[in-house]
Amino acid sequence: MIIPAHRPPHKDSRTISNAHHRYTMAALASLDEPSALVSTLEIEAPDKPYSFQTIERLKSLYGPGTDLFFIMGADSFEEINTWREPARLLASANVIVITRPGHEIDSLHLPAGLTSSIIDMRGRSGDESGITRKLNADSKACLIFLTDCVNKDISSTEIRQRVRDGKPIDEMVPPRVATYVKKYELYRR
Repeated sequence: MIIPAHRPPHKDSRTISNAHHRYTMAALASLDEPSALVSTLEIEAPDKPYSFQTIERLKSLYGPGTDLFFIMGADSFEEINTWREPARLLASANVIVITRPGHEIDSLHLPAGLTSSIIDMRGRSGDESGITRKLNADSKACLIFLTDCVNKDISSTEIRQRVRDGKPIDEMVPPRVATYVKKYELYRR
């Protein structure tokens, strides 16, 4: 489930595109992924902009026993202490932290109690018995998975800068998204 924010609380509203544009780009990008669903959950609730609130709404919708996995980039993970109620978020959903090539993940910013919930999947292929045992032992605890499964070094900041500079983004985003950005002249200022 891809959930574009109405207005990300930690971002300057002048530097982001309209929520409906971001929703449309997410829908266009995921058209060929039948298992992906783009949700308006946060767009419809601008008064509840924080991730922990979104997780609570999802738990309410799908039931408290539902295992949720919150995917974030390593850069966001390293800044999670600046988010609203980060401990509440980390206690209510499993977190998958994805790094870009050449980016290391530091977990020193986490409270001591959370470091034991980290499962480092970087450099591994397939399931390993140690991870399976940890998942079974901690079935009630939320876990933090560190992974390097993404092999492209692309950032949204770089994409927006390229558009502002008049450079192509065709190799960085799906063709439908590149066409949409051009058509609506997004990120030009």
